[in-house]
Amino acid sequence: MTDQRVLETFIRDGRLVLMPTKRSKLQVVLDHLAQQFEPGRKYTEAEVNETLQRFHDDYAALRRYLVDEGFLSRESNVYWRSGGTVDV
Repeated sequence: MTDQRVLETFIRDGRLVLMPTKRSKLQVVLDHLAQQFEPGRKYTEAEVNETLQRFHDDYAALRRYLVDEGFLSRESNVYWRSGGTVDV
């Protein structure tokens, strides 16, 4: 399944409708979410929550997934993008 197809399956009208259980599909969705964060910029936890809440009500779970899978890093409640694809 292509990345675009994965996104079409799990994200509808800009909202995450189902969390993928297969890790490869989860990685595609998390990469898409990571694109919402600008590389090199630091974010407060509130800013991360606000951004992720646009995609799913359980923004805390999304935040944990992003950190656990290496898309975001965290120190002292400050977050920054540390993974994912980058458009050049």
